[in-house]
Amino acid sequence: MDISARLERLPVSAFHYRLLVITGLGWAFDAMDTGIISFVLPKLKAEWLLSNDQGALIVSIGLVGMAIGAVLSGTLADAFGRKKVFAATLVLYSIATGLCGVAWSYNALLAFRFLVGFGLGGQLPVAVTLVGEFSPAGQRGRFLVLLESFWAAGWLLAALISYLIIPHFGWKIAFFIGAIPALYVFYMWRNVPESVRFLAQKDRLPEAHALLQSLEKRCGLEPVETAEYKAPESAKVSFREVWTGKLLRRTVCLWVLWFCIVFSYYGIFSWLPSLLHDSGRELAKTFEYVLIMTLAQLPGYFSAAYFVEKIGRKATLSTYLAMCAVCAYFFGHSYSTASILWWGSLMSFFNLGAWGVVYTYTPEMYPTRFRASGSGWAAGFGRVGGIIAPIVVAKLLSGIAGYQTVFAMFTGVLLLAAVNILILGEETRGKELDTI
Repeated sequence: MDISARLERLPVSAFHYRLLVITGLGWAFDAMDTGIISFVLPKLKAEWLLSNDQGALIVSIGLVGMAIGAVLSGTLADAFGRKKVFAATLVLYSIATGLCGVAWSYNALLAFRFLVGFGLGGQLPVAVTLVGEFSPAGQRGRFLVLLESFWAAGWLLAALISYLIIPHFGWKIAFFIGAIPALYVFYMWRNVPESVRFLAQKDRLPEAHALLQSLEKRCGLEPVETAEYKAPESAKVSFREVWTGKLLRRTVCLWVLWFCIVFSYYGIFSWLPSLLHDSGRELAKTFEYVLIMTLAQLPGYFSAAYFVEKIGRKATLSTYLAMCAVCAYFFGHSYSTASILWWGSLMSFFNLGAWGVVYTYTPEMYPTRFRASGSGWAAGFGRVGGIIAPIVVAKLLSGIAGYQTVFAMFTGVLLLAAVNILILGEETRGKELDTI
């Protein structure tokens, strides 16, 4: 029996959930280190007397690192393995986050934030590729959305750190806490296996076969004695090839999708604490509001995890993007505390639910030999939107535009993403990875 067929016949077991949790914790630490800067920024701006443009650059330089990291790590993961790159990026962004706490100048902080972004951007497409390649076709979407749900847990942890610690101990301690996940790499390295599909693709069939036999035993199946692998592709895909044939439509769809969702997410959530604080709310109240909105992300993920297998990728993703657009519009027209919390929580619910589907959908669109690279390129291009968004918001707020104009812009971008999925998107629910 072929390696791919053997993977697909594995029932969902404790192994799959263990892999989900171990990888998900790395994902949560990723989110924590990303979120910390958003909560540190209001305090940092006040202490260092930074302008809106300087604050925007602190956010955007991290996105520059994420774009480069996503592209390079995907290529490295396709060449050297998912596990090695996952571990390396985890160590990099954790240590770099700690270094932000000892930054002696604005330029030093920018340099460290670039390294943080490089590691963060590098880990995400690799992690989702690793989990996706172990997940059976019928459960893959649910597992990948649940993996992405750890992002909310990490962002929530960042909000709690900021709410409980920054007002009392200053912003530097938040960065030092962000360095702790580097220690997690030792546990992760012992407990996360390399992708069976990657090993087989790289002509390391004995390793793939031995690993798969151990999984079959753990899942209560009779191990297959003979190692077989029918490679669906024989040649490596070049970057030029993703712009030809059936991959052209997929690449255009994914790049537009990634640009729009990253633009909206980092434009909104990186600035949210500062926007609320600048509107006259106390810093502690600002963190409290964002904490409530962050809690809404969890049911957003869990609902998307249900619908992604129930009604499919296209319907779930386009609906969540469209609903997020509506919520962004009304959030921009909110003035009372109740209205801000209501529309902000709904915006958070739908935006992060959509993110879960994006990370499910992206690796499904490319073949095994190019899966991490293709996902990395799409994510890397998307980070361009994240680089631009904080700067655009800063420019708009520095001019005559108000919050209404800013969130009207996000409404348009999110609607574009929804229409893009409806027109160019392909449904991948229930399909085996090597047949898509």
